[in-house]
Amino acid sequence: MTSTEVRNKFLEFFKSKEHRIVPSAPIVVKNDPTLMFTNAGMNQFKDYFLGNKAAKDVRVADTQKCLRVSGKHNDLEEVGVDTYHHTMFEMLGNWSFGDYFKKEAIAWAWELLTEVYKLDKTRLYVTVFEGDEADNLLADTEAEEIWKNYISADRILRCNKKDNFWEMGDTGPCGACSEIHYDLRSETERKERDGKTLVNADHPQVIELWNLVFMEFNRKADKTLEELPDKHVDTGMGLERVVRAIQLKNSNYDTDLFMNTIIELEKISGKNYGFDEKTDIAFRVIADHIRALSFCVADGQLPSNGGAGYVIRRILRRAVRYGYSYLCFEQPFLFKLVEKLASQFADIFPELNAQKDFVARVIEQEEVSFLRTLNSGLSRLENYFETGKSSVDGQVAFELYDTFGFPIDLTQLIAAERGMTVDMEGFQKALAEQKARSKADAAKETGDWNVVFDGEKEEFVGYDFTEAIIKITRYRTLTVKGKEKYQLVFNVTPFYAESGGQVGDTGLLTGTENNEKISVVDTQKENDLIVHIVNKLPENFHQNFEAKINLQNRENTAKNHSATHLVHAALRLVLGDHVAQKGSLVDPSKLRFDFSHFSKMTDEEIAKVEEIVNEKIAAGIELDEKRNVPYDMAIQSGVTALFGEKYGDVVRVITFGNNYSKELCGGTHVQNTSHIGRFKLVSETSVAAGVRRIEAITGDEAERFYTERLNLLSEVEQLLGNPSDLVKQVQQLLADQKSALKKIEMYEQAQVLGLKKELMSEIENRNGIHFLAKQISASNPAQIKDLLFQIRNEVDNLFAVLVADIDGKPSISIMISDNLVKEKNWNAGQLIRDWSKHIKGGGGGQPFFAQAGGSDVGGLPAVIENAQSLL
Repeated sequence: MTSTEVRNKFLEFFKSKEHRIVPSAPIVVKNDPTLMFTNAGMNQFKDYFLGNKAAKDVRVADTQKCLRVSGKHNDLEEVGVDTYHHTMFEMLGNWSFGDYFKKEAIAWAWELLTEVYKLDKTRLYVTVFEGDEADNLLADTEAEEIWKNYISADRILRCNKKDNFWEMGDTGPCGACSEIHYDLRSETERKERDGKTLVNADHPQVIELWNLVFMEFNRKADKTLEELPDKHVDTGMGLERVVRAIQLKNSNYDTDLFMNTIIELEKISGKNYGFDEKTDIAFRVIADHIRALSFCVADGQLPSNGGAGYVIRRILRRAVRYGYSYLCFEQPFLFKLVEKLASQFADIFPELNAQKDFVARVIEQEEVSFLRTLNSGLSRLENYFETGKSSVDGQVAFELYDTFGFPIDLTQLIAAERGMTVDMEGFQKALAEQKARSKADAAKETGDWNVVFDGEKEEFVGYDFTEAIIKITRYRTLTVKGKEKYQLVFNVTPFYAESGGQVGDTGLLTGTENNEKISVVDTQKENDLIVHIVNKLPENFHQNFEAKINLQNRENTAKNHSATHLVHAALRLVLGDHVAQKGSLVDPSKLRFDFSHFSKMTDEEIAKVEEIVNEKIAAGIELDEKRNVPYDMAIQSGVTALFGEKYGDVVRVITFGNNYSKELCGGTHVQNTSHIGRFKLVSETSVAAGVRRIEAITGDEAERFYTERLNLLSEVEQLLGNPSDLVKQVQQLLADQKSALKKIEMYEQAQVLGLKKELMSEIENRNGIHFLAKQISASNPAQIKDLLFQIRNEVDNLFAVLVADIDGKPSISIMISDNLVKEKNWNAGQLIRDWSKHIKGGGGGQPFFAQAGGSDVGGLPAVIENAQSLL
């Protein structure tokens, strides 16, 4: 079977067992503070397990795009080195929400694997939970007895909590699980050693295929377990592994899931896969990583320096490093693999194929940037080698890793070529310190929900009402970086929870019995739960509260949100249909809109977008809002849906003019475009490769902007004596300034020439070293730098220290000839760090040249004394 057939047969099988087949959720997680990426098939169903939401279908199945490179599930460094770990993978899963349980889950798993996929029954092993005394849990004899109907008892293994008790996180739903393993070894190897001794032993050919989780407990914050009201089934089978087993391959990468990419990589690299272990690892790393990168970018996550974006950047850089080190790629190459990949997954994940040009452009520009950084790191390393040290300092190795993206093994490889070692102890210490800092920054303790009114389901009424009488159904306390935050959930709420780029509502709760006031400082969405962040917990939870949102903030936010829809449509009219939303922020003061476009907008394009939006505002278009529209019907009507969003069966459609703007949206809007007042686009910038950002203001903010600009213009006219042609007058001023600056530059050059002659005459010969230490007058540090480089070109064996008082700010500059750096082991960068303490400042530079500034000019004589002492 091909991988496509394996996937389809899984979905068809569970459809025949009355499961609803649902689409994969985006790989990039929205509205879940505990996750950056979807790392398991059950993520999109968390609310069903938590009891926050009732499942519409009690049986579902799907193939889910997953990413495991951070947190608890971190396989990144194993990926490509072994043959069965991946960053992005597909998880085939079937679920029961309070319907069937162990008997059916086990029976169907066996039927699919042995009758549909025709896997060899004698190669299969299963594990069950052996029990855990600390949790007061007995062995899962129920699952064990069911398995005996299908497989001999000696192939059923009892395993510990680590392997056979699945938990969603530190708290939440959990339960015993039963894993299915497959032995891919040769007949000879199987005869020599029983496969059951290799289960869960990290053997590359005895691998776990499927995990059946029987969810029946809830782990509380105090680590105790309580039974869930309903028992659920949550299964996950790695497509890559089951395809390998069916296709009888020695590696996941030898299956058709990866070989298309590897063959393409062979073409562009000129190297062959399967002949050398080091290059084979590079092929595997790249084939894996390009999948993760492509799907994450397609789902809306761009590479960046923080959070999920940094994880993506790390994956890309790891792929580039392997291509650079082992496949000799010195130019971007990853982006060339996107088209082949998009075509391969077009039927099951069409979102990648629809955006393949955009995805390739983003990856290419990120490659260009990293290759530039890689070269900078290599230059840094070369400069370090020139110091003559026998070992690379651990802190330097860590900086190369952290700042320039060098893996430690690459630094070791380059150092070994120079006959040097790397201080690994120092590197590991610096790495541990960084991890400790990161862990402290991310530290968050979440208490259990305290239930006030059980069985109450939350309802959002904020589209129609800005206030409501509510009761608090549950509450909890969070501790973030040592500070406590309080969260409330209501039975009904007018507060909009942050999502879709729109910030959450703020407002006030007032107790109907004791008049107690509680401020709502933010409203967030946690999965499908609306969570209100408050400044304190109420004294009396059991009274009703009057809940009122901050109406002014809501109205201003609605203006900006509706204007965002008008902008999106205008951009598509002006720039083309390739424009797609890549992010947005809507708050009471402004709107920010990120969109796909590959070049800077011209002034004419910006003006045209602004003109179209203001025309639509002036036209007074009524809001056409339709709720509970079937998703398929909405798409057929031509609505704009966003890549990377997970939509339900029914959606809300927001239309401003049938032939202008029609989008799926859950945010709040004005009833008529005229309520926006005025629109002003204030900036257009680049966010990432192929992504532009505009920022704009509306309503009172826009009016204020124009008023301030008119006042500023009036001030300028008065300063210039109210000229008849203001533009011409300013142009003349700029021309005069340019002429004056040129004259000043000529004067300073003459001054530097004279100072150079003076300094050349003052250079002393001390034991063969040409020494100069002096306080001079200079206009800026750049002038001193230029002066020292001129002297260096004419004087050998130079050691020069020049200090200056530049407009009350002290400056130090040190120049050392290259031969003295090597022979004397002098380092200008190290000297400057020590000597700058005298001027209460700091600086740095290369071994041959460094500069520093500070705040205390009184310390300059001491710097001269230090230079004299050194000689």
